[in-house]
Amino acid sequence: MAIRRILTDDDPALHKKCHYITKFDEKLWALLDDLKETLADASGAGLAAPQVGIVRRAVIVVTDDGEMLELINPEVIDQEGEQDGLEGCLSIPGMWGYVKRPMRVRVKAQDRNGQWFEVEGEEIMARCFCHEIEHLDGHMYTEHTDQLYTSDEIEEMQAKEERRSRRRRRR
Repeated sequence: MAIRRILTDDDPALHKKCHYITKFDEKLWALLDDLKETLADASGAGLAAPQVGIVRRAVIVVTDDGEMLELINPEVIDQEGEQDGLEGCLSIPGMWGYVKRPMRVRVKAQDRNGQWFEVEGEEIMARCFCHEIEHLDGHMYTEHTDQLYTSDEIEEMQAKEERRSRRRRRR
């Protein structure tokens, strides 16, 4: 296993449509293990193969239980509701934007041995599924937001909201 370099938004690999995976072998398993190690090192919620320069349809998503879920050739097969929330990306470090996503998502994917399965996620997991699967088609979350914010700007906005909330409670 190895920690791989995470590409930034200006790299062309992040803007390509990824190829479907057809060989479920040691090379794929090594990629999945590297993606997990890289994601753990970066403390992210998900990581797609193109983010490390591999234009293949593989992603890792951290589940609500903290486990790392491998998704090969994933596709969203059902979605419900809507949520609007902050989203960031390891390939756009230190920046955040508000993005509308489904509240619940059902995904069909293959495991590292090629077996098909389905998994469902709500709220943060639904957001993460959508975000990572979009990477496989060459898209970034910045295509869905009107404005990007720095971490400092987000902290300032949250502090202002907390002060407003305290004032309302005192009334």
